[in-house]
Order: sequence, then C-alpha cells, then structure tokens
Amino acid sequence: MNKKQIAITLGVMCLLLTIAICVQIRTMNSASSTVSQTLADNGLRDEVLKMKEKYDNTYKELENAQKELEKIRQAATQNDSTAEAKERELKENNMLLGNTDVTGDGVEIILADANVTNSFNPSDQIIHFGDIQYVVNELKNAGAEAIEINGQRLVNTSAITCEGNIIKINGERVGSPFYIRAIGSQSLLYGALSRAGSYLDFLKDYGNIAEITKVDGITIPKYTGAITYKYMKEDK
Repeated sequence: MNKKQIAITLGVMCLLLTIAICVQIRTMNSASSTVSQTLADNGLRDEVLKMKEKYDNTYKELENAQKELEKIRQAATQNDSTAEAKERELKENNMLLGNTDVTGDGVEIILADANVTNSFNPSDQIIHFGDIQYVVNELKNAGAEAIEINGQRLVNTSAITCEGNIIKINGERVGSPFYIRAIGSQSLLYGALSRAGSYLDFLKDYGNIAEITKVDGITIPKYTGAITYKYMKEDK
C-alpha cells in the first residue's frame, strides 16, 4: 500500500469517526431533552396534585365548620320564636344564594353538538357558550329558582365564558353534552322552552340535540366556590 492509499484510508476512517461522534452527540442531546421534559412534566403534575389535595382539605374543613355552626344555631334557637324566625330567614337566604343543596320539581334540558355534519358552516352544529347563556336566561325569565349545569350551580356571581373552544362555568371546564337542570314551575319552565319557534327549535333546525323533559324531585347541589364582593358595601 503506497502513501496515497494510506492517506485515503485514514481520511475515510476520520470521516466515519466524525459522523459517528456527531450521531452520538445528537442522540445524547435528544435523550437529555426527553429526560428534562419528563422531569418538568412530573414536577408540574406533583404541583397540581398538591394544590388539589390542599383544596380538598380546605373544603372539608369548611364543610365541618358549617356543620358545627348549624348545630350551634339549632341549639341557640330552641324554644325561642324570634330566633326560630331568624333561623328560617337565614336558611331561605342561603337557598337563594346557592349555599345549600335544594330539591324540587322542574325540568332538565340536554344540549349537545350535532352527530352528523350537514351544514355549510360546521360551527352552526356546535353548542356554543352563547347558546347555553340564552337557554339559562329563558329559564330565569320563566321563574327558575335554582339552575345547575353539568354539576355547576349558578349563583349571582356565576359566569359562562368561552376561552377558544373551551366553555367554562364558574371557572370550571365543561363540555358537550350539557345537562341543564332547573327547579321551578314545571308548566312555566317547560312552556317557555318547548313552545313553537323556541330557541330549542332553532338549535334543532341545525341538527343539534336540544331536548327538554319534566323531572320530579330534582336535587341541585350547593355552590362550592367562594362568593366575594369587591365593590359592594353595606349602606349604613
């Protein structure tokens, strides 16, 4: 083998060695990035779990405190007609504010996206937050005393919002199908939403699912969030 062949051989070997080193470095960087991402995801998951556990513990403490307070109220109002009247008024106010579970006859409405797309505008066959808000307003106008959507009790400070393609109620994410339950006069509630040309008929015209039924003995859970007031003050 002459010097020229030796030089060519060494050059090829150096090139192959360089390629192998580059591939090794790229593989190590990719593995390091994957490990770092996994560690970041695990850290975020741990933080979420800790926050959820803290929330659950705080909510349990609040429920226990409310039970103890109820016992104290009951003990204080025994054999006292004035105090009993105040206690009844307090319970009624708590029901109106959404602070207690309530039961009564009413209606249930199911809203869901269309199963088959047959419109020039697919958006027409999706239930939007505005559709939910319209139905809720119809129920309120018909005298609904308590309303709940997918487990979320509506109170004076409740908000139905849209963030991109995500609908939130009381800050909690909800999705189709939407189950809206309302307590009130069955005839008024049912009549307001099932009349000819109603908003439910409008949704059905686009292929959406929009059904209403009368239901006896509906139980609507209390509002579990915190009700705060920043600008309203007592008038002294």
